[in-house]
Amino acid sequence: MIESRPAQEPAASEPPEPPEPPERDRKAEHIALALEERMQVRRGAFDRLAFEHCALPEIDMEEIDTSCELLGKRLGAPLLVSSMTGGTGEAARINRHLAEAAEERRIAIAVGSQRKAIEDPVTAASFEVRRYAPTVPVLGNLGAVQLNYGFGVEHCRGALEMIGADALVLHLNPLQEAIQPEGQTRFARLLPRIAEIVDGLGAPVVVKEIGSGLSEPVGRELQRVGVRILDTAGVGGTSWARIEAARADDFDIGELFADWGIPTPDSIRALARIPGIQVIGSGGIRHGLDVAKAIALGADLTGMAYRFLGPARQSAAAVVEKIDRTVRELKIAMFCVGARNLAELRRAPLRDVWEPAP
Repeated sequence: MIESRPAQEPAASEPPEPPEPPERDRKAEHIALALEERMQVRRGAFDRLAFEHCALPEIDMEEIDTSCELLGKRLGAPLLVSSMTGGTGEAARINRHLAEAAEERRIAIAVGSQRKAIEDPVTAASFEVRRYAPTVPVLGNLGAVQLNYGFGVEHCRGALEMIGADALVLHLNPLQEAIQPEGQTRFARLLPRIAEIVDGLGAPVVVKEIGSGLSEPVGRELQRVGVRILDTAGVGGTSWARIEAARADDFDIGELFADWGIPTPDSIRALARIPGIQVIGSGGIRHGLDVAKAIALGADLTGMAYRFLGPARQSAAAVVEKIDRTVRELKIAMFCVGARNLAELRRAPLRDVWEPAP
């Protein structure tokens, strides 16, 4: 059980904020826009699902165990601070607060795309999280499409070394790139390049989407080339179509594609059918009840971003408070279905209470 104790500020000084480039700062715009309510998908990803209540759980709430394992490390709860930011001044402070909180409550953390730091090393300090999270899983991050724009195994290895990461996330985001003003859309023959990274990196590779979900056929293709961890990042949370359309001053196209993709619950169910795959359920995970539903659907752990971003602008303690709240909500759900641990939660009855719109 996670102990409640106040987060302690490390003695280390704040990391230097990298200078902002004179041109338009895409990363800073992403932070500001992601916090706007209008950038969220209208209906909660998991609202259509409900547990069967157990009035006689036959367990004590104090015995509930929310621990799990990722990348050979034990976590206090099935939570990953999903990839958010880096490469801009405010990102250094946000990432430090997220990392301190992740270490304090023993959950995993991923950074935003490190492409900017590879192209402009002066921004690398904004991604530095290992010094604040020395013992928990840390995930690096690059866009998979960069493999079609000159990036290779050495760039990927550099991303890992930059932050002392345990694994590298390669994110797939065709919709985001198609709408983004500076988007890169050469996705042809990308699977063999991902296979080269899996074979040559010397560290685990995680593949995730950015808000549109992973289908079972795509998951099986990735499993075939050696990927063993998949992150759904499905429809239900932040709409990157809306964000990029706002940046492009084309709100109509953002609304047209705002709900495009595979709902997170459907993506979790699909990926859970693939043997040998560890599933991270993300995309619209808003609270601990959503975490419980994602685990019951077949996820091994869950990723959250939006819930932590606002608090991370304030302090590590504010993020710890949100983590503790999330774990408490998860435990209440587990108690009310009679699940002592995550394995038992996966067997809890979960039903659709309404069908999603076609």
